[in-house]
Amino acid sequence: MSMEEPSPLESPEEALSISEDLIPIRLAKRAGTTTLSFDGLLSPPLQLHEDLKEGCGGQLWPAGMVLAKYLLREGLLEESIRGRTVLALALGLQQNPSPIATPPILISDLDILLPLQAHNIALNSLSSDSIISIELPWGSEVPSSLPASHRHPDTLLAADCVYFEPAFPLLQETMLLLMTEETICWFCHKKRRKADMRFILEMKKKFVVREIKTLEVFGNNGIFLYEVKKKKLPEERKSGAAEVRVRNVPSNGAESKPKITS
Repeated sequence: MSMEEPSPLESPEEALSISEDLIPIRLAKRAGTTTLSFDGLLSPPLQLHEDLKEGCGGQLWPAGMVLAKYLLREGLLEESIRGRTVLALALGLQQNPSPIATPPILISDLDILLPLQAHNIALNSLSSDSIISIELPWGSEVPSSLPASHRHPDTLLAADCVYFEPAFPLLQETMLLLMTEETICWFCHKKRRKADMRFILEMKKKFVVREIKTLEVFGNNGIFLYEVKKKKLPEERKSGAAEVRVRNVPSNGAESKPKITS
């Protein structure tokens, strides 16, 4: 997928062509700014500054491009954010918020990448009424810095979050903490190794996962897009209460132990 203007950095596809059996590595590349309109779907276009000095999170990756373009192409971007609370996981470089979003969109990442997010927010002349950048480590309890309105967002965005196997359980735990049965998560990732698909299999145990076919639009580039919702639990499991059944004392008067079944 090509960008409208050449970037001082390699394209996402070129970056991922280097040893894709490994996690993305930090490469010495020049920082620079790219203009993105997603083939004319986004107006005004997004000004994106990339800088890898703090790691691979400072670069645009292919799944972020596919997710943004899909939402724009299908007219789902406005539907996903109008009047809804929106939280993006590690998506600070890959989503352009809209002024129709109320309350503001929250973009999250590690603390070392927040200055780059702030730079991109300023670069696009966005105010705190439309977008807020926060630190959100995976696997931890929901931080107190997360506004109450976004602790269980209506829409969760996640692109290229599947790349480091030891972090898979932390990512799933974060999704479980943040999502309710009403949350819609747009989840997009590029398959780089077999372990990536094991994450999807694990995710299906606790979430309803619907794959969205994008081959005809984006080609066979190893990128998978899903609509994810949290599975609904039976009422008794929601409350955390187990059903306790105590058998009657036998007619001979012998005392029996209570039988507890879940």
